This record gives sequence, C-alpha cells and structure tokens, in this order.
Amino acid sequence: MACPDFQSLTLPVLQSAAGGQELTLAALRAETARRLGLSEADLSERIPSGKQTRYSNRVNWACIYTSEAGLLEWVRRGTYRITVRGREVLAKPPARIDVAFMSQFPEFRAWQSKSGRGNATDRSETDSGDASPPVAGGAVVDGATPEEQIEEGYAALRGSVEAELLTKILSSPPAFFENLVVELLLAMGYGGSRADAGEALGRSGDGGVDGIIKEDRLGLDAIYIQAKRWDPAKHKVSRPDVQAFAGSLEGVRARKGVFITTSLFSAEAHDYVSRIEKKIILIDGPRLASLLFDHGVGVRTKETCEVKEVDEEYFLED
Repeated sequence: MACPDFQSLTLPVLQSAAGGQELTLAALRAETARRLGLSEADLSERIPSGKQTRYSNRVNWACIYTSEAGLLEWVRRGTYRITVRGREVLAKPPARIDVAFMSQFPEFRAWQSKSGRGNATDRSETDSGDASPPVAGGAVVDGATPEEQIEEGYAALRGSVEAELLTKILSSPPAFFENLVVELLLAMGYGGSRADAGEALGRSGDGGVDGIIKEDRLGLDAIYIQAKRWDPAKHKVSRPDVQAFAGSLEGVRARKGVFITTSLFSAEAHDYVSRIEKKIILIDGPRLASLLFDHGVGVRTKETCEVKEVDEEYFLED
C-alpha cells in the first residue's frame, strides 16, 4: 500500500499511544507502521526535497493536529502522551479522525483560526527526530501536509518553466542552441574556459560530431558532442541517429560522447547505448530543460521564500 495521507494516519497514531506511556515520535512511527503493515518501500519514500521521508512528515503532522485537538499532549521535545479526551475518543472510535472530526473541539477551531490564510508553522523534524510543540493553526488541502503543499506547488511552477524553456529554444535560431549547449556544459563544470568551449563546439558537421569539449579544466579527456534541435512532435531521435554518432566516435578513437536534443529518444536508442562499450549519455528535451533549470542557464530567480521553524536551542535555559 502507498503511504497514507496524514489524516488517515491520525487514528492509527492515537491508537499507538493508547497504552498511556510517553512515546517519542520514533516510537509512534514504528508502532503505527506495524499496525498498518507498511512495507519498507512505503516507509522509505521521500518528499520531493529529499530531506525527509513522506511517512515521517505525515506522522509528525498527525501528532501536531491531534495535540491541538486535545487528543495527545506534548510532554516535551519530540515526546507525546494520550490525554483523557483521547482515551474517550478511542472508547468509541470513529472510522476516521480527520480535520472535520477534530473541528468539534473548540481548542482545535481556535488554533486553525489563528492564521487568516490557513497556513501552518513549519515544524519538520530535526536530525535527532524531535519536533517542536504546536504553536500555530493550519489548513489542509486534499490531505497534504504544509510541506507537501509547498513542494507540490514548487514542482508545478518548475514544470511550467521547463516547458517554456523548450518552447523558447525551438523558436530560436540554430546558433542560439549551440551557445546554450556551451553555457550549460560550462555551468556543469566541463569545457575549461568559455573561449575553449566556444571554439570546440563551433566546428559543426565534422564527421557527424558537432563539437568536442574538455571533460575537465585540465583537458585530461575529451567529450564529443552531438546536438539536435528537433521538434519532438515531428522528429524523435532513433537508434540509427545514435548509431551514426557512435560510429563517428569510432572514427576519432573517442570513448565518450553526449547526444543532446530538444526532442526525445526512442526506446531502441536507449537500448543501443546500454549495450555498447562506448559511454554515450543521452540528454532529451525534458532532461535538458531540467539541467538548464538546475544550473541557472536561461532562467533567473524571480522570488525567494524562506521557510523557517522555531529555534529550540534559543529557548533552552542555561
């Protein structure tokens, strides 16, 4: 099964604390995973940033919401215990404890109303597995935690920018694409100086190779480049295209090559490069756009938003 959303985890988390003892987040996660029979794959899936597992993030927020509803109490950093109200709820447990259910409790409604925009303070776990006590209200969108909402929004914005990048490239002259490839490879650490890279990639049409670029600044090895600015709706890069490039490498006794296109590669093309001795990297349109985005080529920062959390160390007594 996939990792349940945090509202689906709320009841199992409360049931895991039913014994009445103080439990750390780590203990609550372990017991809840056992109750639900979650697999290693379910537990290891990470949120888009990669900084935390999706399961840990969702259990964390399940604890925060139930504590605001008075079902769990925050004992100390990263430690919770079931309350009298929590026991009463479990005596006649509902099918699901979600935001609608918890809204019957005035403390929970007051917590939610503290933030006019429905945001929640980010209280992700620290490296030690601790979480800060709940301090602000929050809204839920389709069961996603606040961190997931932020990252899903970021992913949507990124996808839009990457799609626009490819559109711009296809509508630009061929020389622009050549320069773009130079800028990207330099940003990735290849090519030595800008002058070296520009000169190397300017020798188009040399035996099927569009250019040669240094693998590092010392020029210890060379990488041969093939760049095709093709519209994916009209021309997909096939095995014969890649095979011809591999043959060109053989002609110059080269071992490494990069085939870059704004289009896509056929399955046969991918299969071919996986079976030959030479190392040829295939970069299709979506991956090209992703690399441009990651390395800041053809894009600029529009706005920066810092997500902060309470500094627990600041409030500790000497």
